[in-house]
Amino acid sequence: MKEKKNAALVCFSGGQDSTTCLFWAKKQFEHVEAVIFRYGQRHADEVGIAAGIASGAGVPFHILDISLLSQLAPNALTDHTILMDREQPPGSYPNTFVPGRNMLFLTFAAILARSHGIYDIVTGVSAADYSGYPDCRDTFVRSLNVTLNLAMDEQFMLHTPLMNRDKSEVWALSDELGVFDLVRTRTLTCYNGIPAAGCGHCPACRLRKSGLEKYLARKGK
Repeated sequence: MKEKKNAALVCFSGGQDSTTCLFWAKKQFEHVEAVIFRYGQRHADEVGIAAGIASGAGVPFHILDISLLSQLAPNALTDHTILMDREQPPGSYPNTFVPGRNMLFLTFAAILARSHGIYDIVTGVSAADYSGYPDCRDTFVRSLNVTLNLAMDEQFMLHTPLMNRDKSEVWALSDELGVFDLVRTRTLTCYNGIPAAGCGHCPACRLRKSGLEKYLARKGK
């Protein structure tokens, strides 16, 4: 596959973070594509929402099925019988943590990107607001970047534009990119699958809401 110059593949879920990253990538690269993963998540409606946002942005959209993950890693996002933690339990990860998820996402994204001649990959992970997930840390991303390059003898670059931004700063970035209203009204961040403001009580909704309130207060809106 011939390399696409100045191109990027965005790991895209249709949520606040990845949508902000999608439009960040459109500012940084001439050609952008997006990929979403089906892994048995309870908020599976994100696939349709992501497809709509990508279509509106004129971005080629790929869907990869990695539903085997739900059989290997019991968690509240794929097992409806598990009551979702609203707070992180002391001394442990919240039960919304899906072991290996970001590692698999980025690995499959790299394989897909390579087949399309793309070597820049964008992900919305953040160490500032990451719900205690170890695979959202900068050290993990840097380590996996090296591993992917060694595994495929390529020079991938993993971009993490939100790594050091808290949720209020992510809202600020979406505003700078001109997509604040789109992110606020059309994205799906909620773990219970409710678009926009969501259910209001799952971990993702609480982070999103507190960040929005902080940003609006700072802007005086």
